[in-house]
Formats: sequence, C-alpha cells, structure tokens
Amino acid sequence: MSIRHGLLALLDQGPRYGYQLRSEFEARTGATWPLNVGQVYTTLGRLERDGLVAPHGEDDEGHVYYAATEQGRAELRHWFDTPVPRTNPPRDELAIKLAMAVTVPGVDVEAVVQGQRRHSMKALQDYTRLKGQAMTSGGQERSDLAWLLVLEQLIFQTEAEIRWLDHCETRLAQFRPEPEPAPPAEAAAPAVPPKTRRRVRF
Repeated sequence: MSIRHGLLALLDQGPRYGYQLRSEFEARTGATWPLNVGQVYTTLGRLERDGLVAPHGEDDEGHVYYAATEQGRAELRHWFDTPVPRTNPPRDELAIKLAMAVTVPGVDVEAVVQGQRRHSMKALQDYTRLKGQAMTSGGQERSDLAWLLVLEQLIFQTEAEIRWLDHCETRLAQFRPEPEPAPPAEAAAPAVPPKTRRRVRF
C-alpha cells in the first residue's frame, strides 16, 4: 500500500494537516489500513524532502498545513497512469507458512490448511455483511464508493485465497506417500510327522 501516494492524492485536493490526512485516508479505505499520526508525519517529512509537498501555513491551534507542489502533482499523475507492477510481488505470509510447513517434519500441513480455511471463510462472511450494509446505506459520496471498491477487492482476494487452499489440499493428497504394503506372511513349514519307534521283538 503506497501511503506516500495516498497522502499526495489527498493533498492534491487542498492543504491539510496530519490528523486530517489520517482521518480522510481511513475514511476512504474503511480503516482497512489504519495509520497513526506519527506515520503520517514521517511520510510528510519525506515528501517535503523530495519536493513533493510544502508547508502551507498554520491554523490558530498550531496545526501545520501541507500542500502538494507542482512536482508532487506530476508525481501523483504518474502514479495514476502507471500500472501497479507485479515483477516483485509482495510477500504473502500464508504462502510462506505453507511453503515452510511442507518441509518441516512433524507439521500437520492439512490441519494448517483447514484452520486457515475456517478463518478465511469467517472473514469472507464479515466482508460480505459489510458490503450489504454499504449497499443499503444509500451513500452517494465519493468516499462511500472508495470504501465499496476496497471492500469488494477484499472479498475477491479472500475468495481466491479459499480456492487456493482447496487446491493446496488436492496437491497435498497427490504427494501423500502411499502406505507400504504389508510383508507377505511366511509360508508355514510342512508338518513333519513324528518318527514312529519300531518295536524290537526278542
């Protein structure tokens, strides 16, 4: 998630100070990626260092406002116009966990998959309920549309994760070692009749 460009997008609409930026960012994304004020001001400092934003006065309470510069607006337009690259996919903790689990002796990988599926199904139900609430609230603001788009992305992502977990179970079944056949029972040795003792007649 590009916090840097998200803040630039907000500042492109007018000067704001740190707490305003945090509140508006979370409102537009449904607090999916919560920010703290320290993170906002750290990012603002880097944007100012790079010439993308500049201080724009203070209010009566001492809040320092920031505004996007022309260079910042050009950077923002470039971000909007450039597809998000997939050459360096973000690290996925679940994929890493399963990759490690199949190589570590003693880990019940199927139990890991089933536990994650239960969690993902619960998350999908929660996202779907939130989408229903968003659709029936009648909100017509741009921020409502922004939240709905983020929510639907989470739904599609979770549905894909559940399908992938189903695939993992199938793949694990293919690699499950076949049970070794029981060794054949040894053939019983033929019974040897006891030797008959001959009677000696005198």
